[in-house]
Amino acid sequence: MNKKDLTETDIRTKFITPAIVGSNGDKWNVMTQIREEFHFTKGRVIVRGKTVKRGESKKADYLLFYKPNLPIAVIEAKDNKHSVGAGMQQALEYAEILDVPFAYSSNGDAFLEHDRSNSAGVVEREIPLDQFPTPEELWVRYRQAKGYDAKQETIAIQDYFDDGSGKSPRYYQLIAINRTVDAIARGDNRILLVMATGTGKTYTAFQIIWRLWKSGAKKRILFLVDRNILADQTKTNDFKPFGQAMTKITNRAVDKSYEIYLALYQAVTGTEEERNIYKQFSPDFFDLIVVDECHRGSAAEDAAWHDVLKYLSSATQIGMTATPKETKDVSNIHYFGDPIYTYSLRQGISDGYLAPYKVVRIGLDKDLEGWRPEKGKLDKYGQEIEDREYNERDFDRNLILEKRTEAVAGKITAFLKATDRYAKTIVFCENIDHAERMRQALVNANADLAAANKRYVMRITGDNDEGKAQLDNFIDPESTFPVIATTSQLMSTGVDAQTCHLIVLDKTIKSMTEFKQIIGRGTRINEDYNKFFFTIMDFKRATALFADSTFDGDPVQIYEPGPGESPVPPDEPQHGDGEPPGSGPYEPPGPFNPPGIGEGPAKYYVDDVEVTVVSERVQYLDEHGRLITESLKDYTRKTVRKAYASLNAFLNAWNDAERKQAIIDELASHGVFLDELAEQVGRDYDAFDLVCHVAFDQPPLTRHERAARVKKHNVFGKYGGKTRAVLDALLVKYADGGVKSVESLDILKVDPLTGFGTPVEIVRLFGGKDNYLAAIRELETELYNSKEAA
Repeated sequence: MNKKDLTETDIRTKFITPAIVGSNGDKWNVMTQIREEFHFTKGRVIVRGKTVKRGESKKADYLLFYKPNLPIAVIEAKDNKHSVGAGMQQALEYAEILDVPFAYSSNGDAFLEHDRSNSAGVVEREIPLDQFPTPEELWVRYRQAKGYDAKQETIAIQDYFDDGSGKSPRYYQLIAINRTVDAIARGDNRILLVMATGTGKTYTAFQIIWRLWKSGAKKRILFLVDRNILADQTKTNDFKPFGQAMTKITNRAVDKSYEIYLALYQAVTGTEEERNIYKQFSPDFFDLIVVDECHRGSAAEDAAWHDVLKYLSSATQIGMTATPKETKDVSNIHYFGDPIYTYSLRQGISDGYLAPYKVVRIGLDKDLEGWRPEKGKLDKYGQEIEDREYNERDFDRNLILEKRTEAVAGKITAFLKATDRYAKTIVFCENIDHAERMRQALVNANADLAAANKRYVMRITGDNDEGKAQLDNFIDPESTFPVIATTSQLMSTGVDAQTCHLIVLDKTIKSMTEFKQIIGRGTRINEDYNKFFFTIMDFKRATALFADSTFDGDPVQIYEPGPGESPVPPDEPQHGDGEPPGSGPYEPPGPFNPPGIGEGPAKYYVDDVEVTVVSERVQYLDEHGRLITESLKDYTRKTVRKAYASLNAFLNAWNDAERKQAIIDELASHGVFLDELAEQVGRDYDAFDLVCHVAFDQPPLTRHERAARVKKHNVFGKYGGKTRAVLDALLVKYADGGVKSVESLDILKVDPLTGFGTPVEIVRLFGGKDNYLAAIRELETELYNSKEAA
């Protein structure tokens, strides 16, 4: 056996794995401590028109765990034609992403070690194959680098909760949990974790609390949330394993016999008279407080419940947020310190754990141009409208243009009719009154479905018990209704709407914190329900915040349709180049009462002013997360030419490839989706002709033209009757379905090829599989004859 002839897989199986396990199997446990080909990302979701594919996931050859969920080393393997250290740079990249201290590279001859903790004073060294360190040796070195004493080590290695289902934290959750537990073990008392919406902050918090609780480091714990539904979801879902040790503080009742307490901010602060309920606990009662969504006030020096954190200041306090708030009045970082770990929206989209999104930007004439009433104009209630210029800061606040609401409802409805009328949709409005009028407009725009089920459109706002009662149904992927929810503030945070496909922005948003929270309503992926991306429909230019340097997750597509055009983004994107909201929702107005003498009405209601669409626009992300405004053809041309500098370079690669589909798959991984391109250029063209035509300006031939040319040249004259008939049938299949169908042996299982026998019998006609594949390559060579193809 020549070692250099072995594949990388053979090198791993025959040399690297035995060296890790040890000659007697006494080093690393292959069942509990070694993960081979460990995929730690899902692969970015790439969207082109109606086509959705995943890019490549990141995969470590080996990830070694000291204990379950405590990764300590990554190993990259190469075949023996490479040097021992050839995989080190990749190993270091993965070690940094996975936050592990040791990185190794091997080609089966030895190991090259890189000690990121610098525990031994030597960063890199070569280790003989039979001297790979044991788990205990690596842990001792890591422990020394950390400076753990016995008590700190006990906390740091405390087991995770495991319910036996096989569920384990994602890599970024592991980092957040392990860094937090490590920091607390070493005595840190103020910790900030920043994790994008939809990345599992509550599950992360549970594992942190569980490990600290089980290790005895923290005995009484308070978990604060800002929504009642969040407290209930937390208690019944992620925190369920705490069982009888857990309680939720309700009705301002305090029972000090529990260990885990869930509470709303409002339940421990409330009005002036009720605010001191938390003082029923002694200042040192809690030794750990976890603050979910801590951007919502915990860092503000004047926040009512900030007094809680001051009063319980002896407790370790962990702030968790998707959007750390930094203003002159509010600072999470000033209070908690710099984030111990950040997992951003952009990283979540890049890893494939969060959904990318398209943006449809719609400009209405009155929003863009303003509106001034003619002198003496009366509103629908007979009140004279103040003579001044009104703009989008007035609309739906102190001036109601009813036809504007109808126009917005019409665009939403047109989008749903063109895509899926049962796609879960959230419409964010300026206030509760606006949300109610939008509900009415959407009911009228969808009269057929709204009449069939009264829950098709629901207003879900803080003042409406009927709407709030439907929130769980809206969130539930298995519940069809409600389909459309109109809201103002209630659904902007903490609503785990996994199947939300459309988010409509018809409210002024200038707060980056609120913007990120709203975007987060759609970022969850649910593959079981075919939810891979979502669309934002923006009527208030809120998505201008994409250009803000503090925004970290660009859209996959931005679209601005013109008047009369469909609000659905086209498959080929077009070329294109207020005051912050209050702290709570507006109260809905009661019945209209004419104002008294000298008083102006709270709002003007105008029902006879037309509102029209004047602009729409589209953009989308490439596979690296960069914003793209060019067409799919332009993007394909640029991407192909980056991979193949000339037509000859592409032809050589195509002709040399044993499987043409491999080149097609490689292009798809870079966001070049030839099926989508064929919709624009022509469904009758093969992948080869699409690339040559779009990227290199070559005149294309249809598949039928290529097949006819091969038949005309009598290429298969040397074959016998039956084998020639098989090749002729394959040529017909190519003309119908392209090269992918010809290269797959599965094609032998369909008519008319089944008439020649089973796949095994057909292959035997050619004298065996090698001869059959050689005949297929000859067929492809003739199909793509470069003299005529170019």
